[in-house]
Amino acid sequence: MRLYLCAAHLTVVALCTGLVASAWAVEDDEEKSTCPDKSVYTLFNPTPSQCLREFDPDRPDVTDSPFTVDAGHIQFESGLFSYALSRPDREGVVTEEFDVLDTNIRLGITNYAEIDLDVPPLDIEHTRFPVSRFDTWRSGPGPLELQAKFNFFGNDSFEKPGSLALGLIPRLDIPTVIGGNHVEGGVAVPFAIKLSEKAELEMMTEYDIVHDEEDSGYHVEYLNSGSLSYDWTEKLSTYFEVATLFGTQDPLGGIVTLDTGLLYKFGHDWQFDVGCNVSVTRASDRIDAFTGLSKRF
Repeated sequence: MRLYLCAAHLTVVALCTGLVASAWAVEDDEEKSTCPDKSVYTLFNPTPSQCLREFDPDRPDVTDSPFTVDAGHIQFESGLFSYALSRPDREGVVTEEFDVLDTNIRLGITNYAEIDLDVPPLDIEHTRFPVSRFDTWRSGPGPLELQAKFNFFGNDSFEKPGSLALGLIPRLDIPTVIGGNHVEGGVAVPFAIKLSEKAELEMMTEYDIVHDEEDSGYHVEYLNSGSLSYDWTEKLSTYFEVATLFGTQDPLGGIVTLDTGLLYKFGHDWQFDVGCNVSVTRASDRIDAFTGLSKRF
């Protein structure tokens, strides 16, 4: 008799579990069915919360993603603090740079396009000379960076292993106090491939038009980077990156760094990050350490 009762109890539990799972599956299907065509959403017709893509800030690695912010939503990606220490140049000069609250503001315009404004409110430069007794300090806002991002494919189909995504990022730098006195610009092409359920590879090629320091002309610099990320849990992930910058006209040569960082998501729209970039070549900063916070509204 007890055996029959236990079997009956197990049957009831199994049925209840199946009903709950079916209800959740139906609810998920209903949520997905409410936004089959996200192209109808714009800045003035925001994407509903149940249709939002996974929260995926561009910071903190050098490689930007090809994914845009959903239409009608705004995203703040702030570098709370960063510290960079250069190697000595040919004259033995060493530069330290402190950046506070460098914030990229991203606004979704359509389902495949966004506009961004990077605002560095306070940059502090400390230059140490090998001969002079006096170091120099400069402080003020860094150059404003205005850019747009367009996604060609992959925005809403980057779920299964083997999925691809491609974007385009034109940008314009507007000088302020720190970081040059001339308008500069460039264009980047970010690409991503989903390697597995937990691993993703992002790559980016960028060409920048940069003002010459010694004359009134311009030259082209080109950046290439690749960032491999892995999700250890739903909240915790890490990345490992290689970034190169050539054509800088630096007599010490090109810049190559090895970068890594730790990212932690809390809630659906918050992310905290910490990491550092370490130099490989003499022209690279010896170290660049940072921490930041991102939020989507």
